[in-house]
Amino acid sequence: MTSRPSTTRIWPLFAVNFFMADMQSGIGPFVGVFLQERGWASGLIGTAMTIGNIAGMLITTPIGGFIDASRNKRMWVVIPGICVVAASAIILVSQTFWAVTFSQIAQSLASAAIVPAVTGITLGIARQKGFNALNGRNQAFNHAGNMVGAALSGYLGYKFGYVAVFVLAAVFGAIAIACVKMIPAKSIDDRAARGSKEDDSKAPPDGMSVLLKHRPLLVLALALALFHLGNAAIVPLYGLAAVAEGQANGPSFVATTVVIAQGVMIVTSLIAMQVAGKRNYWPVILVSFMFLPVRGVLAFFVTGWWGVVPMQVLDGIGTGLQTVAVPGMIARSLNGTGRINLGQGAVITVQGVGASLSPALGGWIAQWIGYGPTFLLLGGFGLASIVLWLTFGAAVKKY
Repeated sequence: MTSRPSTTRIWPLFAVNFFMADMQSGIGPFVGVFLQERGWASGLIGTAMTIGNIAGMLITTPIGGFIDASRNKRMWVVIPGICVVAASAIILVSQTFWAVTFSQIAQSLASAAIVPAVTGITLGIARQKGFNALNGRNQAFNHAGNMVGAALSGYLGYKFGYVAVFVLAAVFGAIAIACVKMIPAKSIDDRAARGSKEDDSKAPPDGMSVLLKHRPLLVLALALALFHLGNAAIVPLYGLAAVAEGQANGPSFVATTVVIAQGVMIVTSLIAMQVAGKRNYWPVILVSFMFLPVRGVLAFFVTGWWGVVPMQVLDGIGTGLQTVAVPGMIARSLNGTGRINLGQGAVITVQGVGASLSPALGGWIAQWIGYGPTFLLLGGFGLASIVLWLTFGAAVKKY
């Protein structure tokens, strides 16, 4: 592809990325403090969130395969939008354990589908040649949407309570559905969207076993699983620690942590796009792993408002790098196989093992030994990711 995609295709895609923020994280950052104020213990909160995460983890790889095969990529954005609306409604109606758990399952289904769906749409519009640049801009709009959504959630939560936060999530989901319908269906090349050979229109996709034989993909997935085993619980636990000690208002504190991180991610994602375009994704991902141990140490020594800015700036840099580099590396390494979205789903599934176990692990450990030591333990998983990434550098450096 030698020309840039037209505005009629690009701006609806950017709008989807902006409003899909609540499909990825949704009400998740606010659920913990919402339930804590209603008498839930940290261990039970973590367990409900973990069950939802496991459900999303189990379905993510199959969803990637469905998106590869689907000739209606836009539908796979509509489905997450509906799930987000349902998740918000359920938790407002009932705060029983199973109602909350079902709400988290619906949210996880949305999170499972939205990333490979938007990746497929982006590839289908820009093809492999233009994917890195368009994906970088997608992520900038996505982080901007997260930042605006979190700021609105914090304000509305402070003024009107958590009901307004969950209603806002549902509204964002509905707008994302409307925006994706504005992308012309014929502008999405289904073969390019799944990463089929561009010079051979009749080449069938590789067998699904390609995922098990592809060493760079396996290394990437395992390194991300270790990283998210530590990373996923830090922000929720940081908010719980501050609120429990009476240092912060629940909604405004959580919103502030998200706004700061997402603001940094906007800039970081654009920088990652430029670095990857000139070199490759390996050093970008390596640098992203380095920020987790630092955050663990910082969270150990400083809680409450004093630690919000530096800790969330570090989180914004690390996560912002990954949002561009991870899908970019998968798309580049699996190019020509016809299994890119399946690969996206598989990597998200494996890293989801770490992310789904993290809230329960962090929640129960914090309940037993306190928040401070837990932050150090969670930060240590970043060191494990760094060691793995360096050890198998020969397999992944060319991407």
